[in-house]
Amino acid sequence: MLPLALAGAVSAAAAITAGYQSMAPTGQWFGQTFTGLAHGARPLALTYDDGPNDPHTLRLLEVLAKHSVHATFFLIGRFVRQRPEIAREIVQAGHIVGNHTFTHPLLTFKSEADIRHELSQCRTALQDAVGEPSNLFRPSFGGRRPAVLRLARELGLQPVMWNVTGYDWNAPPAAEIERKISKQIRGGDVILLHDGGHKQMGADRSQTVIATDRLIARYKSEGREFKTILQMMQNDSSSS
Repeated sequence: MLPLALAGAVSAAAAITAGYQSMAPTGQWFGQTFTGLAHGARPLALTYDDGPNDPHTLRLLEVLAKHSVHATFFLIGRFVRQRPEIAREIVQAGHIVGNHTFTHPLLTFKSEADIRHELSQCRTALQDAVGEPSNLFRPSFGGRRPAVLRLARELGLQPVMWNVTGYDWNAPPAAEIERKISKQIRGGDVILLHDGGHKQMGADRSQTVIATDRLIARYKSEGREFKTILQMMQNDSSSS
């Protein structure tokens, strides 16, 4: 039997590790999530959370169209309800939308009933806005535990995380967003950016729009291509 002090230390370490895994983007302790292709792969995937957001989602669509790039948008259901026409514009432009819950809670601490409600309500909002639900899901704040991923899969949702982030939720300058992303790129990456803010409509994402323009130009000049999450998942399946 372990001494009490040692047993306590082991329990504390396990709790810390579990807490880290519940938020770590690439952690797989609590269930498999898609975080990109093998390092060195050529494609990159741009993903945007917390929209739809007026006006910056629309400005972002203009930048993506300029470069003929398609991205993946994980949308908050209550904002889809507010501005369904923006959600429709995203899909009509050839981009992919995903479920980012209805109100953006930290699901790690929610009951199973609340988790199911959040995912189902967002799915319905997307269905009503764009005519079909999405089978992609990204947990708000990246927070998850086994029940979150199990319930998502029961609803036909595939969990998607990321392995590169621009840390742009507090609207830093575009040059800083670009610098942080460039330090993390290894190829085959899923890049997390934000076209909205989870607290309210109208979050300033102008610097993210500028950074997106620069990042696409930079990596296209290096011969990389940008794909949606669904396209990257297809690549992953065909190569396995």
